[in-house]
Amino acid sequence: MARNTIAEIDLAPTIDHALLNPLAHETFVRQWCSEAERFGFASVCVYPNHVRLAAECLQGKAPIVSTVIGYPTGTTTASVKRYEALEAVDNGASELGVTLDLAQLKAGKTNQVHRAIAEICEDANVPVKAIVETNLLEPDELAVAVDLCIDAGATHIVTGTGWNGGVTIEAVCRLKDLAKGRIAIEAAAGIRDMHFAIDLLVAGATRLGTSYAMAMLQQRERERQEARLAAEGSAAGG
Repeated sequence: MARNTIAEIDLAPTIDHALLNPLAHETFVRQWCSEAERFGFASVCVYPNHVRLAAECLQGKAPIVSTVIGYPTGTTTASVKRYEALEAVDNGASELGVTLDLAQLKAGKTNQVHRAIAEICEDANVPVKAIVETNLLEPDELAVAVDLCIDAGATHIVTGTGWNGGVTIEAVCRLKDLAKGRIAIEAAAGIRDMHFAIDLLVAGATRLGTSYAMAMLQQRERERQEARLAAEGSAAGG
């Protein structure tokens, strides 16, 4: 995409403002919530232990509170994931990102993977995003994962946790081909550049999970200023 179209694209409403650094404490939660409100991000994504505080900070505000379940490995039991999910909703989460158990998926235990997601989708009564690891799955495994998550009731497929490499344009394109419009795609992990973020949206993502939202907004403003100065210089030069 040409860079002169950047100003036409508003990244903010697509961003899940992620705060998944295990060292982040309450001060960071309040900061992330303030930034999300100020710039119009879609959500603030925090660990379950910070959901209640984030919900208090964003009460009556446009951004929602999202959290991660079974993160980052997906290897907690289905009952533990369900408990974690329902507690998060009780504490104010409006959206859940549930990490799939990829070992079960690779072992062919697709019914168990499906059931773990489906129970949360049914009982939590909020949108559920299924987190896969596109970097770890073979093409046929990814196809199975997409279909079972759709059948289970998930609203989004998330490309990864960030613990196994970053998202790629190719991964988003593969998910778009597999999804066929049946489920939304969230690109996550390693999104630090505004142009890359826009390319991901063009490829088919509708949400972006990143902890670098502020850096990308600063990049956009810097490039707009540079373009404005260049245009003024050209006009002055005749």
